[in-house]
Amino acid sequence: MKTQEIKELTTAEITEKIENGNEEMVRMCLNHSVNPLDNPMKIRFARKNIARLNTELRKRQIENK
Repeated sequence: MKTQEIKELTTAEITEKIENGNEEMVRMCLNHSVNPLDNPMKIRFARKNIARLNTELRKRQIENK
């Protein structure tokens, strides 16, 4: 997800995507440990996407204070 797309989301949507992303990443990591994924870069992409979402959420929290 691009930064511009993240900035267009509401705060509630961002928190929802963070929760869903965390669940998906944990599921991928567990599946990868049992049976290797076709593309293990998906784990890295999911982690970076969650970090982007958290950064935008934190930025909004600071602006509101």
